[in-house]
Amino acid sequence: MKLDAVLWDYDGTLVNSVPKNIDITKTILSIVAPHLTGEHLPKYLHSEALYHEANHAAKNWQELYVKYYGMSDEEMVIAGSMWAEHQEKNQTQVSLFNGITKIIDRFSDIRHGICSQNSQKNIRNVLEIHGINGPFKAVVGYDDVSNGNQKPHPDGGMKCLESIFGHTNSQLLMYIGDHEADTQFARNLQSVLGGQAKVISVAAAYSQSDPSGWAVQPDHIATNVEDLTSIIGKYL
Repeated sequence: MKLDAVLWDYDGTLVNSVPKNIDITKTILSIVAPHLTGEHLPKYLHSEALYHEANHAAKNWQELYVKYYGMSDEEMVIAGSMWAEHQEKNQTQVSLFNGITKIIDRFSDIRHGICSQNSQKNIRNVLEIHGINGPFKAVVGYDDVSNGNQKPHPDGGMKCLESIFGHTNSQLLMYIGDHEADTQFARNLQSVLGGQAKVISVAAAYSQSDPSGWAVQPDHIATNVEDLTSIIGKYL
């Protein structure tokens, strides 16, 4: 069975957006939770290393905001609703992980899509700037999915497939992401597709994630970007 499409996470998988995400979070905190700024800034926003520690330990962005940043549930909900707007406004540059362009070019004959909690407009701008927008036939961002249906809920994946193919009858897909929630997303997407559908999960460990401790294990682990060549190629 040949791979129908490769679906990607965005942050921590295609791009290193940690500096931008830290800056955005600080801005949102200053508006929603000013008591968590200045000398009371959460320690996990003090450096990229600490950000990675919290981001990969949290089950999802809601837990990240509440458990690791110290927001109340109410503050977390408001902050989440502001994320897309501030992603688009923030001018901090992000960079593709080294080798990603070569991977996309090598497999440009495959249909690609993105299922992310970033802003669709922001993602499309970055893809265009780096000249890799062509193969990406669909981008589903935070603002395209209701708050209650964000990853690992499969709704974003279904929207992505519908946008790429005009239907959701795909048999073999791959989802690449750097977080345990991405692996769970792949499992949930496979479940809702039903039948003989298979969604292969790939952990992007090159972004400092550690899949060895995940309760939900991926089918493959890419310890560096180059590993994706053999992993994707296996299913062609």
